[in-house]
Amino acid sequence: MATLHLKAKPNARQNALELAADGALTVRLHAPAQDGKANDCLLRFLAAVLGVPRSRLTLLSGHTAPFKKVDVPDLSEAELRAALVVYPK
Repeated sequence: MATLHLKAKPNARQNALELAADGALTVRLHAPAQDGKANDCLLRFLAAVLGVPRSRLTLLSGHTAPFKKVDVPDLSEAELRAALVVYPK
């Protein structure tokens, strides 16, 4: 089981991942931060990137904040980092 710590930035032109050299993860989301749309977009985007069903991802914290924790039970920490590193830029 892995926990993903990230910063979400809504209202972007398109969904995108940015992995900094220090390991910090920023996810730019096309959806607005309104009525949970950005959180739903975040979980759907991460599911597609990680290759897991959307139903397996859980937003643990950050429901109304930019800094979020997402539970990814199907992947180990190493598998999670490997999937994020190979994501197309």
